[in-house]
Amino acid sequence: MKLPLKSCAPLFASALVLSSLPARAQQPRQFTAQEYAQAEKFMPYNTNPLVLHAVEDPTWLPDGRVTYRDTGTLGTSFILIDPVKRTKGRAFDQVKLAAALTPFSRNQTAVDPNHLPVQAFALSDNDKTVTVIAYARRFSCDMSGQGVCVAPDAAQPSSGRRRRQGGGGVEYSPDGTKAAYIRDWNLWVRDTTTGKETQLTTDGIKDYGYATDNAGWTHSDNPILVWSPDSKRIATFQQDQRKTGELYLTNITYLHPTLTVLKNPLPGDKDVTMIERVVIDVPSTDSEKPRIVRLKMPPDQHRSTLCDDISCRGGSGWDDVQWSADSQTLAFVSTSRDHKQEWMRLANPATGEVRDVMGETVAKFYESGNDKVNWHYLSASNELIWFSEKDNWGHLYLYDITTGTLKNQITHGDWNVTQVLGVDEQTRTIYFRGVGKEPSVDPYYQMYYRVHFDGTGLQLLTPEKADHVVTPSPDNRFFVDTYSTPTTPQITVVRDFTGRIVVDVAREDISRLKAMGWQPPVQIMVKARDGQTDLYGLLFRPTNFSVEKKYPIVNHVYPGPQTGSCGGRTFAAAHGDMQSLAELGFIVVCIDGMGTPFRSKSFHEAYFGDMGDNTIPDQVAGMKQLAARYPWIDLNRAGMYGHSGGGNATAAAMFHYPDFFKVGISESGNHDNRDYEDDWAEKWSGLLVKNPDGTSNYDSQANEAFAKNLKGHLLLAHGTMDDNVPPSNTLLVVDALIKANKDFDLLMFPNARHGYGEASQYMTRRRWDYFVRYLAAATPPHEYLMTDYAATQRAMFGAGPTDVDWSELSSDDPSGDPPNQRF
Repeated sequence: MKLPLKSCAPLFASALVLSSLPARAQQPRQFTAQEYAQAEKFMPYNTNPLVLHAVEDPTWLPDGRVTYRDTGTLGTSFILIDPVKRTKGRAFDQVKLAAALTPFSRNQTAVDPNHLPVQAFALSDNDKTVTVIAYARRFSCDMSGQGVCVAPDAAQPSSGRRRRQGGGGVEYSPDGTKAAYIRDWNLWVRDTTTGKETQLTTDGIKDYGYATDNAGWTHSDNPILVWSPDSKRIATFQQDQRKTGELYLTNITYLHPTLTVLKNPLPGDKDVTMIERVVIDVPSTDSEKPRIVRLKMPPDQHRSTLCDDISCRGGSGWDDVQWSADSQTLAFVSTSRDHKQEWMRLANPATGEVRDVMGETVAKFYESGNDKVNWHYLSASNELIWFSEKDNWGHLYLYDITTGTLKNQITHGDWNVTQVLGVDEQTRTIYFRGVGKEPSVDPYYQMYYRVHFDGTGLQLLTPEKADHVVTPSPDNRFFVDTYSTPTTPQITVVRDFTGRIVVDVAREDISRLKAMGWQPPVQIMVKARDGQTDLYGLLFRPTNFSVEKKYPIVNHVYPGPQTGSCGGRTFAAAHGDMQSLAELGFIVVCIDGMGTPFRSKSFHEAYFGDMGDNTIPDQVAGMKQLAARYPWIDLNRAGMYGHSGGGNATAAAMFHYPDFFKVGISESGNHDNRDYEDDWAEKWSGLLVKNPDGTSNYDSQANEAFAKNLKGHLLLAHGTMDDNVPPSNTLLVVDALIKANKDFDLLMFPNARHGYGEASQYMTRRRWDYFVRYLAAATPPHEYLMTDYAATQRAMFGAGPTDVDWSELSSDDPSGDPPNQRF
């Protein structure tokens, strides 16, 4: 019914008044700088220094003692433990050493004994001599008198594996007399006593160099090689990427930009990086010449049995190659391009003859462990310990390496071996970490076991229901055991080979952390998308949490498949910025969904070949269950954020679940794996197959194809010099969003790589602002200034210790030099 205009006027007036009242009552909340400062208190650079007496860098010395660093209220102490005598004390007189190092400090400033610039040390001459790495040099310090240090070596850069002057890292021979390194794409060795250099190869050229690992996202100058036990031979390769496709990046400058060209093979490329395996006989006298033996086999794929890259430790090792004890046989595993087939092989280093021993072929992808390559060549008994998930769980098998036949399965059951840390061939005992075996224990807690080769005598050596980080002695008589949970701090002990505690080492002190208001995360369990599979994660609440309030929920995601959203289960004072974000009035969760490791093989393979899945169905299912369980979670205000693979997953969530996720922050995402490195993508999606109509099996994971579905607020971020995930990955999504006429936000960080470096604090602040503004419907403080980036790095990392081969530092002869997730 129509009303006269006059009679309608009061109704309009009333409507205007009523509609304006809620608007005034619901003015956006204004966050203050003080509230952001409260959130920043929980960032790692503020919380980590509040944790005291964490055991850092436990290192076994050749004489059977073990050292570690302890950080207390006054500074760092260097501690020495003798597990046989059950003693613990200072490794050396720090006051005396500080005075001895002072003449070498900058401007000869007095060295603080509680903050020694020591990156590594070793003891000799009945502990009267301390050999230390400090100020990027090696010093031999006589501690028997007043304390005097001399520096017999030239300066050495202090980071990475030991690095030679003006070049990349070096790999030292077992006897410490030779150092191998790369120069101009060829392999050289230096005599560590005389300094004499010898060129081992001469035909290395650009893109066809020896021992190099610079394909795809890895760009390392460290040589990839394995010395024979007798220090006379080197197993390595010549890497061929002459036909490999390239990635082009340019810096941002007001001058002419510099072009950076990197080799970057992509899925589906006909030509990818290959390796040609060689063995080099290293001359021991001036009259001898180097001899190169090429293994008689076709070029091998640039692959690993564990990770996608040939070196799982980022250019500092080659775990898929092992020598026999007598240096007369070389064992190695070749991996197919798609990671579905493995060949265990033995080579004669004198002739280059290669023999296939055994192998394994799987339907989706093979891995030789969770954290570590777990196969072991036992030359003394002509046996092989092999890792397989053939029964849906990660277990060890014993093979006869002469015939290639299976002798017996060593471990059994619905649980995984994760890391083989020691093999005692004399007692035929294996020492390893495993997950999921003990009832009523979090399946991600790694625990330490031993078992005989025949599968008998399986024994748990670490009974505490916690995650155990283990450092065994070389002879497996003792091991350092540091155990903790996400909610309880570390306890460290030394145990003998039966698990009996022989030395109580340290207990992490978090009293200062608690005093500043820290609270542990809540460990959660939800069901996966199938309604049956248990998923585990962490939940973070504000420290002023109230059950009377309703909180938006934010999911921090990393889909894997090589790791999960929550990371490890050891104690940490901070988990990125999850607690900080919670402090701003959010419930923050991470859930390790299906498709991630440490569970069954079928769990890990959950979305193989469909990378667009990104474990998002599990995240949604888990968040819904948490909201049903906890009425203080407001599921109508759900957000997500992640970096790299998490950036990919975040954008996918916004595009595939646009009515569920209202806000997403996608950082450095690999949005289209056709534009990402071949070895990673082809492992998890299989080889790229192009159909006659132009489509491919990779199309479903390309985020740009679904950008038109965006409804909520999406912030994209990327570094312009990202050599891991090329910035074109994000720009493909940007282009699609523009074509679909969608509103979105974009941050490009000039000259930043995969992490944002000095811009990382800015990104964190913008991340908080974005969730505050669009998920909490509030107003952030204007341009809150976070802590200086350089200061945060010093607070978190300081001058961290390098990894050192202690056998070379322990002799009385000081002529040797001491050596040192993608996504």
